[in-house]
Amino acid sequence: MWGCAEPCLGWGHFAPSPVLFLSLLLSATPFGLLGDETRQVSLEVIPGWPDLPQNLLHIRAVGTNSTLHYVWSSLGPPSVVLVATNTPHSVLKVNWTCLLSPNPDGGLMVLPKDSIQFSSALIFTRLLEFDSTNMSEAAAQLPGKPYPPYSLAEFSWNNITDSLDPATLSATFRGFPTHDPTRAFANGSLTFKVQAFSRSGRPAQPPRLLHTAETCQLEVALVGASPRGNHSLFGLEVATLGQGPDCPSMQEQHSIDDEYTPSVFQLDQLLWGSLPSGFMQWRPVAFSQKQGNRESALPCHASPLHPTSEYSLPKSPIVQAFFGGSQNSFCAFNLTFGTSRGPGYWDQYYLSWWMLLGVGPPPLDALSPLVLGIMAVALGAPGLMLLGGGLILLLRHKQYSEYQAIN
Repeated sequence: MWGCAEPCLGWGHFAPSPVLFLSLLLSATPFGLLGDETRQVSLEVIPGWPDLPQNLLHIRAVGTNSTLHYVWSSLGPPSVVLVATNTPHSVLKVNWTCLLSPNPDGGLMVLPKDSIQFSSALIFTRLLEFDSTNMSEAAAQLPGKPYPPYSLAEFSWNNITDSLDPATLSATFRGFPTHDPTRAFANGSLTFKVQAFSRSGRPAQPPRLLHTAETCQLEVALVGASPRGNHSLFGLEVATLGQGPDCPSMQEQHSIDDEYTPSVFQLDQLLWGSLPSGFMQWRPVAFSQKQGNRESALPCHASPLHPTSEYSLPKSPIVQAFFGGSQNSFCAFNLTFGTSRGPGYWDQYYLSWWMLLGVGPPPLDALSPLVLGIMAVALGAPGLMLLGGGLILLLRHKQYSEYQAIN
């Protein structure tokens, strides 16, 4: 048994290469850790050993006075480490010998260490499946009888270098179970599409989450896998680092505006600590068709966060490498998609869900121009009618007052 608890040899600093590094200079609205006005956003696949998939993705957003790091990996379960520093010169360093050892502590670092202002992580641990048949009205809120979950630490993942898309600053982790005796994934896969952004805006496809250059987006899609029941509901277990003895907070925000995601008026957020902090943001909706329209919308329910001390989670090498594995406490929650009634995964063997990850204050939806226009018309029309009526009465009064008798 060997590991990397002590300082390791073989540290490497990875310079950009034309194949593995994409960089865009952008101007963005001041938003985030220190209010930087410009950020240089890059997407880099960090090369590892030649006989292993290149599955370590580094997103780096450099501002005038700060740097944001997002490190995604499918070593073990799919995970991301997010780090904010107060210098534009912080760098990520990886020691693959440590990272791939049984004790990866210290195999992933952001230097200089004293520049780190915030750090946390997300781990996507299990794909859940429930049998929703024969569910009574009284139990309609329950997802159903659980099937044995799929551990995402036991999936085989593609080489993400092959999925880099320069046009969209994205890469896709595509996986399927290493052991699949029922061949449920013979024609299916689970994908995690990670995307960075060069400017603020919204995607064209619902749920159209508002993003900035300081955020990255994740789309999780289950495609073509055979369910174990006629009306199976799927879910996802998500774990994160606890804040001392407590779990991060979860909030709901409501709006009267549903233009970006029709019939959805809610935005859910997971928040870590006080500022500067990080956030995970999503709308409580998934889709059973690739088009993502209202007809294929499925409700997404999030369970409360709970400590995981009563059971063990699949370990993430990058989380253990950055934070160490001895004193960390984790909290987890489940996301379940759909109900026993209405559209479901069984329609087209397709399910997708989107979320946003960032550092600093979460972007907040404002009322859309369409809704503002409708409100202006609705509130302005009575005023215009009153104003028009008043002018007519005034003009008629003036005509009568100017009348003079002949005699």
